[in-house]
Amino acid sequence: MNVTENSAVILPIEKEIIGSLKFPKEDVLKDVQEQKERIKRIDRAMHLGNNKIKVKIFFEDVEGKKVVETSIWGVTEKNIILKGTTVMPIRAIHEIKFF
Repeated sequence: MNVTENSAVILPIEKEIIGSLKFPKEDVLKDVQEQKERIKRIDRAMHLGNNKIKVKIFFEDVEGKKVVETSIWGVTEKNIILKGTTVMPIRAIHEIKFF
């Protein structure tokens, strides 16, 4: 089932396929303030993830927008680390939602 947010179809995926995705070379967020807010939300999500709380990560690969429900276990300067050592570039993340 596809999820619709802001009139765009967002494909839900399992975190296990993230390692096989190709991500855009440019940041999906062009606004510097939005990029700073994204980092704050990533840091918060990582602290929640260390307590085994999942978040929804809305991101984009070269094929389009996707969403994954998972925990963030770590953060580097350019990437987030999900459970199972799966890595995703921060530049590909549109938004993180807590629930």
